[in-house]
Amino acid sequence: MKQIEQIKQYAELLRLTQTKKSPEEILHQAQIDKLSYTEFTLELLKKEVLHRQNTDLERRLKLARLPKKHQLDNYDFNVANGITKPQLKQLRELMWLEQNYNLVLMGPSGTGKTYIAAGLVHDAVVAGYKSYFITMEELVTILKMKEMTSSALNAYNRLTKAHLIAIDDIMLFPIKKHEAVAFFNLVNHLHEQTSVIITTNKSPKQWAETLEDEVLATALLDRLLYRCEVLKLEGKSYRIENRKTIFSHEH
Repeated sequence: MKQIEQIKQYAELLRLTQTKKSPEEILHQAQIDKLSYTEFTLELLKKEVLHRQNTDLERRLKLARLPKKHQLDNYDFNVANGITKPQLKQLRELMWLEQNYNLVLMGPSGTGKTYIAAGLVHDAVVAGYKSYFITMEELVTILKMKEMTSSALNAYNRLTKAHLIAIDDIMLFPIKKHEAVAFFNLVNHLHEQTSVIITTNKSPKQWAETLEDEVLATALLDRLLYRCEVLKLEGKSYRIENRKTIFSHEH
């Protein structure tokens, strides 16, 4: 028992979480499997590496701040909205991300823009990219508060070092001139070094109306639409068509 306690102590010093948690179980299984010293050492290190990889993935997924529904494996292709199975498959291969391409998902509410954007961020995180999902409203708050709070500054710094950022619902609400300028400065910083996914229900022409500044809107679009794929989604709202009810079906 003294040796087991020493193993736990050394495992804690070396931050070998799995070994510290259950050394008895690991040793018992090694005896059952009749592992050689080499096989045992390899298995021990493999368990630690897998644990660290899983912990790191969970941490990065948490930082990505994904909405609850984002698993593209469950995408419903029975709903015709303008994106095909081959197109989504190609997007999920993330070659466009390697080439610093942007992606604009444009269309009415409920046509899958947010779902696709969040799903691609999830795929990118799993593939090892620094990727984040953020609403335009949340982004404007970060831009306003980054000079005042450390949490906003940390969030901003993460975005500037990202491989991929999905910005949801751009131009859904009017934004003030200084907020629009701060947003442009961020996009300008990210230009050609970070891929950006935009979801919007407004056409580029309407962006100028929302910003009330045609010059700024043109400069913003110039950077976002350079090396960019625009997908126009259409159809009825999936949420409306599949809405839930609190009442049981009456016969």
